[in-house]
Amino acid sequence: MKKRVLGIALAIISMGFVVSAEAKTSDNSHLNTVAANAVPQWGRDRYDRRYDRRNDRRRTVTRSRYVRYGRRLYRETYLVTYRPNGRIVDTRLISRQRVG
Repeated sequence: MKKRVLGIALAIISMGFVVSAEAKTSDNSHLNTVAANAVPQWGRDRYDRRYDRRNDRRRTVTRSRYVRYGRRLYRETYLVTYRPNGRIVDTRLISRQRVG
């Protein structure tokens, strides 16, 4: 019985909050809200790192390797980009030529 009364009381109270919130809406359509900092953050990614090519210490190297697909032999040429700590950032296949 207590749970039922408590549930009904909470439902009536929450409806009262909803009704009061709807009743207080006013016509503020003539006001334009502007963000606190409206200056765009140019040259940054989503992790707040700057795209500054002067400080870009990445090293790009061309590498080639021989790969066998079935009976055919290919020479694949890659463009590999390394970070200063030696980790590979990007690997792009430039060309694939059939050798044998």
